[in-house]
Amino acid sequence: MDTLPISLINDYLFCPKRAGLKLIDGVRDKNEHTLLGDQAHEHVDFPGYEQRAGWTLLRALPLYSDRLGLSGKADLVEVRHAPGGESIAEIRPVEYKKGPKRRFDNDEAQLCAQAFCLEEMFATRIEAGSIYHASSQQRREVSFDEPLRIKTRETITALRRLIETEKIPPAELRPQCEGCSLHEICLPETSGAPPSRNLYEPRHYAS
Repeated sequence: MDTLPISLINDYLFCPKRAGLKLIDGVRDKNEHTLLGDQAHEHVDFPGYEQRAGWTLLRALPLYSDRLGLSGKADLVEVRHAPGGESIAEIRPVEYKKGPKRRFDNDEAQLCAQAFCLEEMFATRIEAGSIYHASSQQRREVSFDEPLRIKTRETITALRRLIETEKIPPAELRPQCEGCSLHEICLPETSGAPPSRNLYEPRHYAS
């Protein structure tokens, strides 16, 4: 089974063609948005750990799931040990994002995939994690409830289907296309499909 980068889950939910271009054609590009995102990750991209208020903070922790065929890196993993320090009481992944909370769920699914990896690595159940928004310097909790877990697993399955078919999804002009780093490669305006207006519908689960 091919190993999927966890970040592709975010890409697929942002835009299936974006994920296809990266996964099948190996396309990668940068723009001001990706550069700002890189800046938001600067102080968490170097491996290391520290102790703070009873928690161990693991930075740039490599992640993997043999069961799901996933690999990646967590910006931050917070670990709290049970009294005595021999067992883990709680684990929380934390993902850093440059901008505010979006109205679609790609960031939450990416974080949930990180939790899947940590659950396998540490043989434990993880109930929640956090997303830190650099623009507001605020963090919010994301609950790994069953609807989010299902959506994340469905996205992994969809990515596997992309690998099997090697067929890049068609372009679809969406509100976020203008800020996409692959816009000049994808050219969604030339697809002939009507613009999508359903991207920002409210989600149907809590996170």
